[in-house]
Amino acid sequence: MNRTRLAIVCDFPEEGWPSMDLMGEMILTHLGQGHSDAFAATRVCPAYRHRLGRWPGTRRLGLARNADRVLNRFWDYPRALTQRVRRGEFDLFHLVDHSYAQLVHVIPAGRAVVTCHDLDTFRCLLEPEREPRPRWFRALARRTLAGLRAAAAVVCDSEATRNALLAHGLIHESRTRVVYLGRHPECSIDPDPVADAEAARLLGPFDRNGPPEIFHVGSTIPRKRIDVLLATFAAIQRAHPGARLIRAGGPLTSEQERQARELGVSDAVVSLPFCSRATLAAVYRRATLVMMPSDAEGFGLPVAEALACGAPLLASDLPVLREVGGEAPVYRPVADLPAWTEAALSLLAERSGSVAWQARRDLGMAQASRFDWAYHAAQLTLIYRELLDRLR
Repeated sequence: MNRTRLAIVCDFPEEGWPSMDLMGEMILTHLGQGHSDAFAATRVCPAYRHRLGRWPGTRRLGLARNADRVLNRFWDYPRALTQRVRRGEFDLFHLVDHSYAQLVHVIPAGRAVVTCHDLDTFRCLLEPEREPRPRWFRALARRTLAGLRAAAAVVCDSEATRNALLAHGLIHESRTRVVYLGRHPECSIDPDPVADAEAARLLGPFDRNGPPEIFHVGSTIPRKRIDVLLATFAAIQRAHPGARLIRAGGPLTSEQERQARELGVSDAVVSLPFCSRATLAAVYRRATLVMMPSDAEGFGLPVAEALACGAPLLASDLPVLREVGGEAPVYRPVADLPAWTEAALSLLAERSGSVAWQARRDLGMAQASRFDWAYHAAQLTLIYRELLDRLR
């Protein structure tokens, strides 16, 4: 039997989007484990070329790095992929990140699947008053959006993302599918001696009855609302001296560091270095409370991860987070600081061992069990087969 040659088109790891790297890894793993009889899946990602960002003494290094990103995304990657297309190496192509949809332009018609996580990439076009950008940036966004619209199928992480695509008239409903992401198999309540020891090395010995450890996973881009996180944590620390805010997802920006200093919590904020998924799960397990104050998300993978690890969760009241979290988290309106403070202190009052805490934990683990990468891969194969049928 001839297998379908499938390209899993991944992000450049150098860009530092762990959730996108995880998605590519999990799709490849589970297609290989459960569907290798029908699909020969291959990771595709050319070598990242450092041009400007490595020049000694380069002024405005951030600008240079961004220029490198643009050149790699819009020049190097399309050229590398075009070569493989011309050699006829693949039958289908699955782009795991919609922000790389400019690559659809070099893929034969009817053979591209794109996973769309959110509409952030296109916000400067859809809501320019909310996110003004220079002309060149909008031109790149338009090319990326045109690629997404040309895809044969668009897979959405959530109904909320799909509804947003349809509301803006970006994709015809018939070409969209909702397939939930999975939680990493390392995310569970089961102890992992090696990972737990690494978490203790990074954070110190775990004391369930000690000062609270508040955990946040995510980048520091504006929609993550780190301002709300810091302000709520400052209130927590006043009520619980010794509390710490632990972050995974990169260091704070200079503006966020300034806010932390003004709030008097700088010394209590711990930014973790890059961690393995197992270590991340260990930090989830020891967290007194996980917080997710974002004002927009496409799926909210930390919600599923936190619940799978048995951690209580306080999240923004967004349709997508309710879709993923169900009844397990406590939800509060975006940026409503009094409501966030009240909810955080109430959850901390439960603490580990109480009946309410255990009930919340059980509810969260049951909800998290819905998100499975093997199921995700199986659903993708149905989409691939549908496209193959159309091409025959």
